Amino acid sequence: MAADADLSQSKRRDRSSRGPGPIVVMGVSGSGKSTVGAALARRLGVPFADADAFHPRANIAKMAAGEPLNDQDRFPWLEAVGKWLAAHRDGGVTSCSALTRKYRDQLRSHCPDVEFLHLSGSPELIRHRQAGRTGHFMPATLLDSQFDTLEPLGPDERGVTVDVDQSVDAIVETFLAGFAPPRGGGAGTASGG
Repeated sequence: MAADADLSQSKRRDRSSRGPGPIVVMGVSGSGKSTVGAALARRLGVPFADADAFHPRANIAKMAAGEPLNDQDRFPWLEAVGKWLAAHRDGGVTSCSALTRKYRDQLRSHCPDVEFLHLSGSPELIRHRQAGRTGHFMPATLLDSQFDTLEPLGPDERGVTVDVDQSVDAIVETFLAGFAPPRGGGAGTASGG
């Protein structure tokens, strides 16, 4: 499947010149971060960590009660994720909402070379996907607060935004086909067709 990507040839980067480096698969709850992250890690042959596992119990209880997390709640969680990224500079994938620039900056403070794969979809599509999943502590009622908080990748951030209305394999292929250059480039947008 050919990717319709807003990435010029100059923004494509050849992964063969170095290892895969650390990657954060980001987006709102229900966007497919864990599924895509695990598939990407398998494809690259690197470790995968679901950032949900790094949440303190108090955060999980708060979200399960339908209360959105605040910055104070997120700080220790993002520190733990950042430390995992720093320990996997030679390759690793984690799924982490990383909804705001501030949160991504906190991750970058531990690992400046981290790249982001932002899984993007309409609120309607994500609600539909959430309705089909069971056993997750994050209730669908918090989705609106996540969309309200979400700050897309900035032009100076290393990463790619990919539409989630396609197969997991297509999302992984789109990410691997082209993404932000290592220095001075910006975030791109891609969708599969």
